[in-house]
Amino acid sequence: MHRRHFMHHFLLGSLGIQLSARFKSTHAASPIRPAALKPGDLVALIAPAGPALPEKIRVALDNITALGLRVQEGQYLRAQNGYFAGTDAERLQDLHAAFADPTVRAVWCVRGGYGCTRLLPEIDYKLIRHNPKLFIGYSDITALHTAIRQNTGLMTFHAPVAAAPFTPFSETALRRLFFEGKTSGWSPLEAKVYSICPGTARGPLMGGNLTVLTALAGTPWEPDFRNGIVALEDVGERPYRIDRMLTQLLQATNLRRAAGIALGDFTDCDPKPGEPSLTLREVLEDRLGGLGIPVWGGYPFGHIDEQMTWGYGEVVTLGG
Repeated sequence: MHRRHFMHHFLLGSLGIQLSARFKSTHAASPIRPAALKPGDLVALIAPAGPALPEKIRVALDNITALGLRVQEGQYLRAQNGYFAGTDAERLQDLHAAFADPTVRAVWCVRGGYGCTRLLPEIDYKLIRHNPKLFIGYSDITALHTAIRQNTGLMTFHAPVAAAPFTPFSETALRRLFFEGKTSGWSPLEAKVYSICPGTARGPLMGGNLTVLTALAGTPWEPDFRNGIVALEDVGERPYRIDRMLTQLLQATNLRRAAGIALGDFTDCDPKPGEPSLTLREVLEDRLGGLGIPVWGGYPFGHIDEQMTWGYGEVVTLGG
């Protein structure tokens, strides 16, 4: 994908976190940033959502070891329970075991899929808060990112799942955060950044997959979008479904009170040829263009190979 100087639109900043008022928390306002990785560190590979095929697990193992890290497979990494990687209890056990093990320095999700929302009520958030470490993934993992951030203050990372192709761009971005301990790996690689509503805004990053965020609306894990930079992406959804989900978020949550919105890649979300439909761009402009806050799109995150990495709670400046 051709990209044009998105670095000028999404600037780096200091770290911070906006915690949801619906949860009682004892952590400080600034996010807990886990320690950076070193060569030889141990990574727990887990499947908290959909099942991982053996070939995908092999790709994940190769990806992680190529970074100079060691891998510890979750006990139920290779389990399958229909469209889940094991039962809820098994997937939850792997998540808890990874955070409880003091030798594990990072927890990397092998894939997304569906299933993370089912785990939210039973997660031991105190365990996670007292054992901070890198937690990595995207797509359905959005549910875990959101709940962990709001209940523990830990900075987790929207980044390629372990079985994703690691391109030079995506690997450079994740190395910057995970090994060098820097802020998000915005790169001079060109991006097709566009403005739906111009202007600048500053706030902590939050959001993720639109479908998952919509599913969280009305639950105890509903995101608090106030004063945040809300990142949104999705895959395989027709424009009318994008319209419906954005409408629900606008009607059911405080998305209107966000500081700004950053749109990633909406992969395979265009209308089919010949069908009566608004275009994806028209839907985004119609639903988000009148909010009176900066809305910028075209950022390289989502269901794409060349994906940036960013931290939940990291403060950035949007726009330019």
